[in-house]
Amino acid sequence: MNWPSNLLNLIISSVLYRVCISTELITRESTIRDGDVLISSGGEFALGFFSPGNSSHRYLGIWYNKISEKTVVWVANRDNPIKDTSGHLGIDNLGNLQLYDTKRNISVWGSNLSLSSVVSDCVAQVLDSGNLVLFQDGKKSSVLWQSFDHPTNTLLPSMKLGLNRTSGLNRILTSWKSQDDPGMGTTYYMINPSGFPHFTLYKNQVPLWRPNPYNGIKLIGIPAEDQSSFFNLSFVIDADEVVLVSNVFNSAILVRVVVQESGIVQQFTWVENKWVNFLTKPEEPCDSYGHCGVNGNCDSSSMDQIGCKCLPGFSPKSPNNWRMRDSSGGCVRKNQESVCRNGEGFVNVPDVKLPDTSVASFDRNRTLRECESECLRNCSCTAYADADFTRGGSGCLMWYGDLMDTREISGGGRDLYVRVDALVLAEFQKKGFFSRKKVLATFIGLVSAAAIIFLAVSIVLMKKKRNGSEDGEELDGTTKDQELPLFDITTIKAGTDNFASTNKLGQGGFGPVYKAIFQGRLTSGQEVAVKRLSKSSGQGSQEFKNEVMLIAKLQHRNLVRLLGCCISQDERMLIYEYLPNKSLDCFIFNEEKRTTLDWNQRFKIILGIARGVLYLHQDSRLKIIHRDLKASNVLLDAAMNPKISDFGMAKMFGEDQIQANTNRVVGKYGYMSPEYAMQGLYSIKSDVFSFGVILLEIVSGKRNTDFNNDSSYLNLIAQVWSLWKEGKSLDIVDSLMAQPYNSSQVSRSIQIGLLCVQECAADRPSMMDIVLMLGNEAALASPNRPAFILNGSGNTLDLPLIAAASTTKVTITELDGR
Repeated sequence: MNWPSNLLNLIISSVLYRVCISTELITRESTIRDGDVLISSGGEFALGFFSPGNSSHRYLGIWYNKISEKTVVWVANRDNPIKDTSGHLGIDNLGNLQLYDTKRNISVWGSNLSLSSVVSDCVAQVLDSGNLVLFQDGKKSSVLWQSFDHPTNTLLPSMKLGLNRTSGLNRILTSWKSQDDPGMGTTYYMINPSGFPHFTLYKNQVPLWRPNPYNGIKLIGIPAEDQSSFFNLSFVIDADEVVLVSNVFNSAILVRVVVQESGIVQQFTWVENKWVNFLTKPEEPCDSYGHCGVNGNCDSSSMDQIGCKCLPGFSPKSPNNWRMRDSSGGCVRKNQESVCRNGEGFVNVPDVKLPDTSVASFDRNRTLRECESECLRNCSCTAYADADFTRGGSGCLMWYGDLMDTREISGGGRDLYVRVDALVLAEFQKKGFFSRKKVLATFIGLVSAAAIIFLAVSIVLMKKKRNGSEDGEELDGTTKDQELPLFDITTIKAGTDNFASTNKLGQGGFGPVYKAIFQGRLTSGQEVAVKRLSKSSGQGSQEFKNEVMLIAKLQHRNLVRLLGCCISQDERMLIYEYLPNKSLDCFIFNEEKRTTLDWNQRFKIILGIARGVLYLHQDSRLKIIHRDLKASNVLLDAAMNPKISDFGMAKMFGEDQIQANTNRVVGKYGYMSPEYAMQGLYSIKSDVFSFGVILLEIVSGKRNTDFNNDSSYLNLIAQVWSLWKEGKSLDIVDSLMAQPYNSSQVSRSIQIGLLCVQECAADRPSMMDIVLMLGNEAALASPNRPAFILNGSGNTLDLPLIAAASTTKVTITELDGR
């Protein structure tokens, strides 16, 4: 039998040195064969042979070593399986990693390095990052090859995706063919270096989805950039490489991004002994590449089923097809007027995902004003945008020809300046003038002088934004005015049957909420919720403007979506998405309904609320403090997913701002932190306190304030604290909750709730900490005594801040219990 020399040496070494096999390293003297496992030094990952799904074929792969579900993150011989257990992995005479099928006497995979000379002392090791690395010497000082440069279908923290311009190496995620076959599938996620580099998901070479191009800060819509994500991403574009670099905020969290053969990208996090899907792209019609065709603009917030409209200056190419809900034909120029040196100009389309940049040119050195002039000089230029927010708007993207795959991203998109002819330009200028004039005239009879000044400033900012910021400073995305649909009062009355009591969903602190079905403008039969501001409500014009301006900018699966507003004489109304299960308090404080909530459902609600608050605190460039978190302000959709609502009292913080003071304390006593209730001080930790109360209420089925003078406790917090000190925290669990439940997870959640309601704000965890604590089993800190509990005597309050309030100057002029 003629054995290849490399293979023969490998087998001899395997036999002679079998007793010396290391569990951490592969050397020339120590190989691994089917049945052996190579473990990383910290035990996080393992390398060995496996058979996927129902297949009997054998593959060499890397998987998580410490979790119960075997999850493979990398495969070596994905397209060349071994049909039995005769596989051997070792280092050959030249220094290459080689995987042999000894039964067939062939190599089925190798590192395939072009080495100029024999490397005598190289070693291979699996790192705790999941990276298989071939080092040039035993000191592991020089890397010859690594599996992270040749990914399969999974992105792990510390990996790079993208192109090395010097070597030509392009790191691409490619799906498995199926669960039983890790061979290269037809779906892949890669960098497209054409034009302005951007990532795109393809299937059979057809683009499926792409995130918003990099803006100097982040990639909008990248899977790991979602608000519920634990990834920290950076994007590098220079002469050497165009790559996405991924890291995690907490290395204890297991998180991965996977490209699936079905044509989607998913992000998973290991939570409570299972993989939880945090994000899927594409997920909605507007995610799909080119959903509205060329020169179309997709709007996921539109109540119209088609969700498409044309960019300024364009109209549907086939109106009949659009009426039949087929917008794939896209849009064409409206008028026959020339758009070349004939009085044309640009219309700003704010907050969008920029069109496909593979056909755009990129000039790093031009300002936004210079971009406009350059685009205007070239008759083929159809649009332009800034390329980098971090450079004050400098850096120019210009498009030539049709614009593809544009979509609106509320509060998180970019400004696109679209070229239009003179007629369309005049139309938009006229529309802008009269719409602003109408809004001002309407508000004069509604709001105070301060509100009018606010609107005037907003209009100046809008004008400044449309003119490209003459001082060269681009407006921050969180301060831009929002184009929010205005609904006519007659439409509202018709949809609510003139605010009939049968359509009333509930009564909030600021007024009633009605169910409505709109005809015409919204899709026929589409249900919405109308919040009607009570004339006697404590919410004035400032709160109304606050809610409109804030929630119009927010977009998160755990925040209620604002669809529009109505202003008519003394009426002010907000139109929201309709959530059929109403508010959380209707379930957890109702004996009949809360029996339907098992622990898994309750924990899902807790985690969803936490993610929503985390988004408010961290993922907006201006931190947002809700200030009125309570069970009645958490709404539930048809699938019982929680959505935070009611932003009338919300406040925006600067990036470095820690806390603020108010002379108007509003909210509900049971959810208010002590520093806010007693001193008017609020911060992100005020919301943390409120979240902790909600968590304990969900676990117990009790209101924090449902305790009377006959009770041994002032409130729920005091009872939970007492039971926790005695080691009986599970005694607080709702007796109506279905059993059995995960007692360890429930106990952990109770402890997290107590940490959230600590008396000192500094002792409370951040929402990022809370999400991480809910998502893993790492040890928790022990809570101190929480706020608002009884003294040992059982009949007096132990509230130091109340005593302090009597001797210090506390500027509380109003305390609204709502």
